[in-house]
Amino acid sequence: MLSKKTIVKLNKQLDEKGKIINESALDFAISAQKRTKDWVTQLSYLVRAILIDHVFEDGNKRTTLGLIIGTLDELKFGYDAKRLEQNIIRILKENITDIKKIRRLIKDVIR
Repeated sequence: MLSKKTIVKLNKQLDEKGKIINESALDFAISAQKRTKDWVTQLSYLVRAILIDHVFEDGNKRTTLGLIIGTLDELKFGYDAKRLEQNIIRILKENITDIKKIRRLIKDVIR
């Protein structure tokens, strides 16, 4: 499970301001992680909050990308980087809020 502090720190590394504009969405996503032991579902809640609910003033896409890559690297999973970028854009463009759909899009990039 990722902490709020870790996520904010990642955003600050990718955006100078690192300013949270939707803290309640981030808090909800972090609390939702506790409802499941499935790491992909936990990650999906964070992805939805950051991408769809725009948790940060800037750097939401980069933060999401870093979060997913960091998680996959930590778990030693290979992934298709190009497909990951495409899926992040798809979530945004199609305004995908369904956790199960987001979960499938994350799983889709794992080799």
